[in-house]
Amino acid sequence: MIAHRFAVPLAGVLAGSSVLLASPATAVTPPVTSPAVPLAGPPPPATPAGGGQREKVPVAEGYGGAVSTVDLDASEAALKVLRRGGNAVDAAVAAAATLGVTEPYSAGLAGGGFIVYYDARRERVHTIDGRETAPRAMTATSLEGIPFEEAVTSGLSAGVPGSVAQWELALRRFGTISLKQALQPAIEVAREGFTVDQTFHDQTAANAARFADFTSTAKLFLPGGAPPPVGSTFRNPELAETYRLLGRYGGRWLYRGGLGTEIVATVKNPPVTPGSTRNVRPGLMEMRDLAAYRALERPPTKITYRGMDVYGMAPPSSGGSTVGEALNILEALPDVGVHEYLEASRLAFADRGKYVGDVPGVPLRELLSDGFAKERACLIGERAMPHPAPPGNPDGAYEPCPAASGPSASPDSPASPETGAETPPEGPETTHLVVTDRWGNVVAYNITIESTGGNGIVVPGRGFLLNNELTDFTFGPAPGDPNLPGPGKRPRSSMAPTIVLDDGRPLLALGSPGGSTIITTVLQILVNRWELGMSLPEALAAPRATQRNTAQTQAEQGFLDRYGAELTARGHSFTLNPEIGAATAVEFLGRGRLQAVAEPSRRGGGSALVVVPAR
Repeated sequence: MIAHRFAVPLAGVLAGSSVLLASPATAVTPPVTSPAVPLAGPPPPATPAGGGQREKVPVAEGYGGAVSTVDLDASEAALKVLRRGGNAVDAAVAAAATLGVTEPYSAGLAGGGFIVYYDARRERVHTIDGRETAPRAMTATSLEGIPFEEAVTSGLSAGVPGSVAQWELALRRFGTISLKQALQPAIEVAREGFTVDQTFHDQTAANAARFADFTSTAKLFLPGGAPPPVGSTFRNPELAETYRLLGRYGGRWLYRGGLGTEIVATVKNPPVTPGSTRNVRPGLMEMRDLAAYRALERPPTKITYRGMDVYGMAPPSSGGSTVGEALNILEALPDVGVHEYLEASRLAFADRGKYVGDVPGVPLRELLSDGFAKERACLIGERAMPHPAPPGNPDGAYEPCPAASGPSASPDSPASPETGAETPPEGPETTHLVVTDRWGNVVAYNITIESTGGNGIVVPGRGFLLNNELTDFTFGPAPGDPNLPGPGKRPRSSMAPTIVLDDGRPLLALGSPGGSTIITTVLQILVNRWELGMSLPEALAAPRATQRNTAQTQAEQGFLDRYGAELTARGHSFTLNPEIGAATAVEFLGRGRLQAVAEPSRRGGGSALVVVPAR
């Protein structure tokens, strides 16, 4: 059993890794919500958990449940549900819906996401796939030849939304309240408004040009033709009414009813501002695509690292497989530092690109096997590997490391010259939240509309943006790529909500936004925590770098200042990425004590709250 606090770095190869793949994915029709169990207990106190002044703080310790999100209103919505007797699933849905109000460029009811859930009573981890799907009319060549920027801002990029079906399934299977009750905190925030902070203002300004090209979007997010000023109150009565009706009619209103009809009409005929010169392509979505959508329960990925069980999300997410494979590779090494972290990530991303997608036959068991990890670990030496690292062969027949190593492991071998176009820095797309309750249930939840601002198109009169999730597909031509688009297919995701158990009990839950940097952010936090001896707040705040099998490693300035010279001498090449990820996490400290942690500064800082603060 691993201690709940790591005072010094862990080293050496300990327990072997294993992978668990349970039953096949179970399709569930977007349900009619079952009768709700009323929220019990007294109303929340008049003052926030921190006592006195309402403020956003990145670290909170206490008892009885905890929440960490990027936003104070969303964290308070979850806390309110917990204090009234709701469980972690109830609170997570309430927080996600509220993020659709206060973080509308990252989350919303027209998006999708992944939930990893630990059920304390059954001592079992479940996952719910609410990933968006491609319309039936989409083929492997539908995106071929289209400039990426044109695809982003179009009806063509909008996938069939999964969030509402996911909320209903989660509440039906594991919650105690109705969708109507879970939406109430978000309705209140949308109706009464929230204070515009610098992040909201800056994200609006960055999208102002394309927002102005749609009448409905400009009306909502550019009042008076400009982004709302910092400190002003932003209200969204249209979204409040949409949520109210969604609570009344349930998900069938979206998937088989009037709201779905409005979404399809917007996708097929975007409300382009007269005089706009933007080439806005119509989409392929039909009502039959909405009616066919299902949220799915899938078996989680599982590996064992240093005696702890690490659970993640299986395909179509690549988060669980890539984080898990990288951890297995690191466990096979005698020592782990930042060089080894970058190299393990490089190798895992090579395998991700070759094998992982929403396709049959992903070799998940072998990708997460000890034998494959040890074979891949043989390639890590004193210097950075040549670019690009080739994928491995997860065929079950693995060889020990050769006695005299090849060029990538030779201490005298230089890294290859940089070739090919570099991956551009990815912004704070997506959001992540963590919730735990008084019974020990835990939710790690990534929710997204893909790019910051989705496809830029607000459904007229409804107060929410559409997603542009289908740009996560490979555009092609790319024969054999597992992530090419297809009818009903879910684009490969990097979202990596993660729950760690120690001796069968929750130890840590975490995740992050940031496109494909989500995977490296989660991995680096775990390395910081378990290998570099950092506390959880230190592990989140530490400067980051992301190596995704690219010629150059993107890194924050603080990482370059701390490690740049040493790693450059070992063959690594760097480019600056000002901000990587915006993580949220909760750690179980023992004897019922919880530590909720959010970012101290990235994305404006996050909000950590506990039900009963420690004194």
